[in-house]
Amino acid sequence: MLVLRDTQGVTDSHAVIQPALASVVVRFAGRQTCEEIAVEASAEVGTVIPVDVVVRLASELEQGLFLEGPVYRAARARVEKEFADAPTRAATHAGGAYYGERGALERYIDDACLAKANGHAGKGGGAEGRAGQGSSESKRANGASGAGGTSGGNGSHGGNGKPPGTMRGLVAPHIDPWRGAVGYGHAYAAMAAAIPDEVDTFVLLGTSHAAMREPFALCRKAFDTPLGVVQADGGAIDALAARASAFDPFADQFNHKREHSLEFQVVFLKHLLKDRPFRIVPVLAGLGAQQSSGENPDGDPRIATFMDGVRDLVDSRPGRVVVVAGADLAHVGPRFGDAQPYGEEERAALEKADRASLEHAVSLDAGGFWSHVIADLEERRVCGLAPIWSLLRALGPGGGTGRVLHYEQTVDGEDGSIVSHAAVGFYG
Repeated sequence: MLVLRDTQGVTDSHAVIQPALASVVVRFAGRQTCEEIAVEASAEVGTVIPVDVVVRLASELEQGLFLEGPVYRAARARVEKEFADAPTRAATHAGGAYYGERGALERYIDDACLAKANGHAGKGGGAEGRAGQGSSESKRANGASGAGGTSGGNGSHGGNGKPPGTMRGLVAPHIDPWRGAVGYGHAYAAMAAAIPDEVDTFVLLGTSHAAMREPFALCRKAFDTPLGVVQADGGAIDALAARASAFDPFADQFNHKREHSLEFQVVFLKHLLKDRPFRIVPVLAGLGAQQSSGENPDGDPRIATFMDGVRDLVDSRPGRVVVVAGADLAHVGPRFGDAQPYGEEERAALEKADRASLEHAVSLDAGGFWSHVIADLEERRVCGLAPIWSLLRALGPGGGTGRVLHYEQTVDGEDGSIVSHAAVGFYG
């Protein structure tokens, strides 16, 4: 079946469509009548698709809020206003991508994530048993929690070596925590081992899986989690907004409503810091125009000025700010448009390419990282390009020592598709 879902949260429903009607749906682009669509789709599939079937499908998708039009626009306006008026962003993926009950979530993070990164099996590691129940950018792996994945790193700090300083930045996965348990464990075990007591601010940079009109999207809202609410740093957010004078940094705030790339980081931070006071600066990174053109984002004065603002925030609070990027790496295989799943040789080549990109990252070479990923972006589909580039740009050359803590290829048990991800720490 063809399943449509709304990444922005205007509707929580899914539309399930017979494969034979896919040729109809792809023509719902606002340029043809139902009669024209019926004729073209019938010719494509080699059987007659009646006009009334096209009309009925269009009507059902319209009522389900999957077609652009007056019904959808009215619903979106209502949901956008509700989100804009709410002081807190709800934990949208709690109970789906991770446990919604506090005790179960705490045990899962301790036993299935942090303990495994420390080299212990843990007692309640439910990653394998719960795989397939999350809600991230690809449909869940249906029992493929890291199956066939490769992993490895350089001196992760979850009990495997002394950190080379205090943590200034972190790249963590944003794959659902069922499948990314060990990767999250390495990332946040490293943070636990190297975070100074004075740190009270986290700049969170995440991938926006929904399209954005502007390069970045700020969010002034507190983030709710099953472990408690995490407040936003209003002063820091307003200061960054002032540096975005050439674009509206709140034009895409609605994208934060269902975006998981930051939500997952907030959950792990709250678990790690418990009742310790801290605030977040949530930023979604789009950079869609630059990813399409391949041009270095620093060439756009709007982006450079905004990123200078992030760097100034880090520098103005010495020792108090950690920059976190919620970012996965490659997305390859049938689920993402490739004809076949990767074999062992292709997976080895993928790891080599990913690690070459990470070499630029640990060197804090933002331009080199951008150029290396852009060179094969159509093949590797690195969805964490924008937030990782933004983190490197925020820390700047000489902004610390980078270290790869963990690398993994998470393999879908049904079709062999792969999402690769890494944990990378930056120390000063």
